[in-house]
Amino acid sequence: MSKKIYRVVLTGGPASGKTTLISRILKEFKQDDGWRVITIPETATELISGFGINPFGVCMSMLKFQDFVIADQIHKEKLALEAAEVVPEEKVLIVYDRALLDNKAYISDEEFAETLMRVGGKTEGEVLAGYDAVIYLVTCAKGAEFAYNLGNNARSESIEHAREIDDRTLRAWSAYPNLRIIDNSVDFEDKINRAIREIYRIIGEAEPMVKKRKYLIAMPDIGLLRSRYRAAGIEMVQTYLAMTNPSIERRIRRQKNGEEELYFYTEKHLRPDGTKWDTERPITEKEYGRYMLEADPALRSVSKTKYRFVYDSCRFEIDVYPFSSERAVMFRYSESPERSAPPEIKIISDVTGKREYKNKQLAKRRGFDLKPP
Repeated sequence: MSKKIYRVVLTGGPASGKTTLISRILKEFKQDDGWRVITIPETATELISGFGINPFGVCMSMLKFQDFVIADQIHKEKLALEAAEVVPEEKVLIVYDRALLDNKAYISDEEFAETLMRVGGKTEGEVLAGYDAVIYLVTCAKGAEFAYNLGNNARSESIEHAREIDDRTLRAWSAYPNLRIIDNSVDFEDKINRAIREIYRIIGEAEPMVKKRKYLIAMPDIGLLRSRYRAAGIEMVQTYLAMTNPSIERRIRRQKNGEEELYFYTEKHLRPDGTKWDTERPITEKEYGRYMLEADPALRSVSKTKYRFVYDSCRFEIDVYPFSSERAVMFRYSESPERSAPPEIKIISDVTGKREYKNKQLAKRRGFDLKPP
């Protein structure tokens, strides 16, 4: 099998959902399924927060700042492509958190073309040829204003300024032929799902089944599932943080995919109308350690090993908890409710939507017992 490398740019205005989408991509395209995801962090943010190079103060002009951004971005894109060639996985997805043409939103077209050639020796056409697709997430400031500051109370742009940046950024990418625009005509979860569907179309693979059922099952023979269905295990630890706002539930998660450890921070926002709005972002190991200091003392961390496999063209997940040797929880993802589980699985009951089997309820029960209700 020849190596396949896909290069996808994620861009958009402020508070558009890029960070949550990247977190979802890392969970969707797993090493256990033969994927390697290489993410290129947003260059401008790295330079401002990591190096103190700020174009918005007295440090330097915006035009001079673009010299740094473009040079660094070209270097990182080159390294990512070289890394994609040498990693052992045959399917590699390079995800760019913004890319070179985003800089056109802050300087004139002529200044961008001159800087790009002077710093990188490239034309705009040569740059665009280096991407397979661009997914543009429209800012929440257009059509989902209530969510604009969720997850980022320090956001510096006003809603009006965010709309202006969104317009300029979209114009910068408007000439790219494989531009996919994801607006706010649906809720946030569906917005992210739409973006994921676009990625599946880009790579030419069928999107996994999306209808989800949850079951309490007797503990299966994991060794048999591994050998017969190639079930792959992912170790996870989820910790709930002390609530600082009664309408926001915060949690962190550590998961081990093969040799790689990933960390995530999630906020679940409860709106006055009863609907929920989730945001999630990858975090570093150091950030994870700092968040652990905010763990809710009334809740225990939930540890589990999640086993994923496919049976009868249907995707399954089985969560095995260290506190039960007799019971486990199984998820089935299928368009058809008639899809059966493997014959080796004994289903005790359908617990879809039952509160007592949600992770937060597990965290409340010290000495948890997974007996049928």
